[in-house]
Amino acid sequence: MWTELPIIGFDTETTGVRPDQDRLVTCSIVEVLPGGQVNKMYWLADPGVEIPEKASAVHGISTEQARSEGRPIEDVLEEIAAKLAAHMSQGYPAVAFNASYDVTLIEHELARHGLATLASRLGGDIFPVVDPYLLDKSVDRYRKGKRRLEDLVRHYGVSVDGDFHNAEADVLATLKVLAAMMRAHPEVANESLQDVQGRERATHADFIGFLNRKAEESGRQSAGDPQAWPVTRPL
Repeated sequence: MWTELPIIGFDTETTGVRPDQDRLVTCSIVEVLPGGQVNKMYWLADPGVEIPEKASAVHGISTEQARSEGRPIEDVLEEIAAKLAAHMSQGYPAVAFNASYDVTLIEHELARHGLATLASRLGGDIFPVVDPYLLDKSVDRYRKGKRRLEDLVRHYGVSVDGDFHNAEADVLATLKVLAAMMRAHPEVANESLQDVQGRERATHADFIGFLNRKAEESGRQSAGDPQAWPVTRPL
């Protein structure tokens, strides 16, 4: 079962909400090994641009702090990408809540700074990616209400420490939600990682297709390519 493999959870905090344009500020990776060992890694980067006050209010990192305490963005990105690629190249899952945001952001940042992307390091598809947000939508499609991380924490009865929008706290909460979800839906835990990623792609495509139909009806811009996942913005 893929749930018994070494698992990495990761999360980013950034300068905004546009993954193809905004910049990395912090990243946390939590590695959980089959024997129960947990390794935590954290990076604070100087993104090289001003951090808007609105973003600082979310994650607590100011431009001044990033410049004085953060490491060069190229070094941070290389270390993150190397860790993720080494893990995923062995067929081990990387877990992120609303993974398309974090993966898209990392790919654009790597390309922006002239570094090898995850896709190039992995030789094609960015695989395997496990996204509890999409998995929850796939197993409980018609449940009403929001599906933010804090909502799923409540829905699955998970106890968490720390505040949301702290990268490490979000990763730990995401991994706990995933574990609770797999206990509630063991059929997903018994699927292959290829089938899990296929489930996520199909769920994403259905949702973006729905948004595009609504956009067309109201004359608004489309929400994007339903088939583009986990990188949802072209490089």
